[in-house]
Amino acid sequence: MGIPTVPNVLSNKMHVEKFPLSPPSLEELAEQLMAPLAANYEHTTINVVPCPDLRKPPFNLATEGLSGNEKIADIGGQPNLFPRPRLDCKFSFIEIAKAMEMDSAKGSLIGAGAGPFHVVGCNCELVPNLSWEAGLVNFDNQTRYARIVPDSGAVDVDRSTSLEFALMANLYGSLGEPGPVIKITARGRKGSEKSFTECIQRALKKAYGDAQTVSLGGTFLVKSGTARYHVMPDFPPEHKLPFKNSKQLNDWLTFHDFESPIVCLSVLHSGDPGKTMGLRLEHTHCFSPLGQNSGGHYHYDVDDTNEAIEYEAYFNTAKVIYRVDRPTETQPRD
Repeated sequence: MGIPTVPNVLSNKMHVEKFPLSPPSLEELAEQLMAPLAANYEHTTINVVPCPDLRKPPFNLATEGLSGNEKIADIGGQPNLFPRPRLDCKFSFIEIAKAMEMDSAKGSLIGAGAGPFHVVGCNCELVPNLSWEAGLVNFDNQTRYARIVPDSGAVDVDRSTSLEFALMANLYGSLGEPGPVIKITARGRKGSEKSFTECIQRALKKAYGDAQTVSLGGTFLVKSGTARYHVMPDFPPEHKLPFKNSKQLNDWLTFHDFESPIVCLSVLHSGDPGKTMGLRLEHTHCFSPLGQNSGGHYHYDVDDTNEAIEYEAYFNTAKVIYRVDRPTETQPRD
């Protein structure tokens, strides 16, 4: 069977494919996730609970909850950066909200993406975190970006005043209302899966795979312990392009170990419907709730086993995926 996508063109630029989802109940999902996470962490709880007010510390989000008109968008993608940056790929959160058929009166977007290099002045990681009221004009923009300071190589995290981004993003959208969510706590890693989000994604894949795509969006706190993050530096000079393979890519990225607490915004999929949408199955970007220069793209906790690591997460399921401007280029091969 083919994928029931709905092509659409907005502003003569964006091509939008729409895929409706039929998510399981949160109770079923919690049951499916429990065994894989319990095998990886010494202490794990997974429950369906009322979402706390995520606007309050330590999460400091622009949205109160994760419920109402729940949907996910995968915009652009890694092929817009590799093997060669496509500097013409610029997007507006306002236009993306319209492409996602969000309610203009009220809504929110959170997730992970590439920052507006044309606004910030250099390539950077973006932590989208915004909500709106009254017709996509009254914004609470709590978005952050993480960049590499050219002279020192230090990480600089700051608030983004822009409603734009570039290259790629994975976004969870909702009305931002309170409602039931899955709460996951995990402490003391004993297994070999060092990434909290990949542990969840692989559990989703095992339970549902591509046959019944299950998509999650939400936030988690690295409550204690240390984890590793990358921050993209500015784009390489032309004579060092194109990227030829993953090693060259990893040599270009900068990696950093940051102490908790760190707030992470995440989008996850069990699989790619029909294996034709080119979905990024896991993408997580983060910032320090204490205002420190800590954040970027989450990878995993450090050390072979990590008794100190602790996570607290809140996720909800999406009812539709929007694939926006899916690239035709392939990613670099190893």
